[in-house]
Amino acid sequence: MTITIHTSSVSEDGRLLHAEDAAAQACLAVVRLERALETRRLPPRRIVGIEVRTTDASIIADIVGIVRERLGDPDVPLHVATAASLEPSGAIVGLWTEVDAAPELTDHPDALSDVTHHTEGTAMSTPTTALDASALRSIPGILLPGDPGYDAARTPWNLAVDLHPAAVAVPRDVDEVAAVVAAASAHGLRVAPQSTGHLALSLHGLDLSNTVLLRMHRFTGVRVDPDARTARVLGGTLWRDVAAAAAPHGLAALHGSAGDVAVAGYVVGGGLSLYGRRHGLAAGHVRAIEVVTADGALVRASADEHRDLFWALRGGGGGFGVVVAVEIDLLPIADVVAGMLLWDLSHGPEVLRTWVEWTKTAPESATTSLRVMRFPPIPELPPFLSGRSLIVIDGAVLEEDERAAEILAPLRALGPELDTFTRIPAIDVLGVHMDPPAPTPGISDHLLLADLPEEAVAVFLSVAGPDAETSLMIAELRHLEGALARPIDAALATLHGRFALFTLAAVPVPQLFELGMQTTADAASALRPWSSGVAYQNFSDRREEASAFFDIETRDRLVRIREQYDPAGLWLAAHDL
Repeated sequence: MTITIHTSSVSEDGRLLHAEDAAAQACLAVVRLERALETRRLPPRRIVGIEVRTTDASIIADIVGIVRERLGDPDVPLHVATAASLEPSGAIVGLWTEVDAAPELTDHPDALSDVTHHTEGTAMSTPTTALDASALRSIPGILLPGDPGYDAARTPWNLAVDLHPAAVAVPRDVDEVAAVVAAASAHGLRVAPQSTGHLALSLHGLDLSNTVLLRMHRFTGVRVDPDARTARVLGGTLWRDVAAAAAPHGLAALHGSAGDVAVAGYVVGGGLSLYGRRHGLAAGHVRAIEVVTADGALVRASADEHRDLFWALRGGGGGFGVVVAVEIDLLPIADVVAGMLLWDLSHGPEVLRTWVEWTKTAPESATTSLRVMRFPPIPELPPFLSGRSLIVIDGAVLEEDERAAEILAPLRALGPELDTFTRIPAIDVLGVHMDPPAPTPGISDHLLLADLPEEAVAVFLSVAGPDAETSLMIAELRHLEGALARPIDAALATLHGRFALFTLAAVPVPQLFELGMQTTADAASALRPWSSGVAYQNFSDRREEASAFFDIETRDRLVRIREQYDPAGLWLAAHDL
């Protein structure tokens, strides 16, 4: 097995170093290569060849000399190519090194003695004998069952899910990610990338004894370019960190309703924001995505390079590689009118019907949701929530204060007992939806609804309204349409439907797991007659086939792209193609 290692003169957060100094850039690229080989436990003799790319043909001889001198091997095969430009902007030199990464006893003395080989176009094989845990010790940041920290690392954000992978890897940089991928592939294992584990329920019940769980939560960082209004976000970075970095510059991002969701997983699933009806899916505001692919290579996908992969990564799910960086556009929003309106659930029928009617004429500047919420009587909750059943409308209105008040007036006319809509700093929008501030055990289900006529409203009230006998904690409807319905050139081109339904049951003890599965599924099934026929990946906790999210043409294109970048089926994603 060969892998390609790309190295250049950049810092860990992607900044170009030694601008305009070709010699220094070449030296640092070689240093990065040496480090990458060391991290992967690969000796330099495993180098098959190096392609040196430069934007300046006049310095080729000098650069080749520097590379050979730094490597200390005059016979290493070198190929030189000129390029009109290199990434990042301003780079003069880059190295693409092909390395033989197949396991050898001399390189990995504890390697598995009996591993079934896999071939291109077939499913990833699994070991034919029980996994020898010592064979994985060469992977950086590896945690094996019984190791201190293994149980904490395997525990996802959704505490209702109990995962038992063969190992957990916790990389801190690109080189360590690539090393995990190379070692896992060499040992016949699959890799399941995961930043936070909000969708961990999709892995529930799967045999993970041949899988390395790749947790990205320590590979984080964000750099904002206020002039370009962009942000470069590393691997497992959370939205709250991006919002905090953007806010001092009067900028905001198309984040979702929760600050502890990772940017990478949110974007590859499409990204439904509280600004979505005005600005569309977050995937439509991505400039580039960098992934480590199944062969261990670092690939940058954008509108100009690896365009098919770029298309797939924006809404096509996580089955194409490990996302190690995302470059996103930011919005010039320093503050916004946002908040919630709250009533006792006894007012539910009137509030629901008024809101549904209001959404028919609401401007695209208003993105709102309606939730029925049932809270247990526990002291951790504030008094206005503890032990109560409520109906809540929340969201954001991208208008001046007077116009926002006009838009909200029909809802305020219902006399909410709590009205928090006001102008707030954009960073505080992350708290409007009152999503749990810490990992929580829960089970959910979901539908996209083509419409919500009176008959559907009555069914919603029957399963979640004031007279319903249910263990549901939340039954939510999010208003879609607007820019969310205008196609973009991405795997998830639009959200098909007027509303997104999301049902949630709390699972404070394992004995309630099956009840939660049944209750949330029953509520969704009751409204299935009004389904648009597809679902939204980021709201789909349960494992689904691609046909649940995409039409046949889109699915087939995604399958072709996956076969190109992962022919052996290395990746275990939340949802299969």
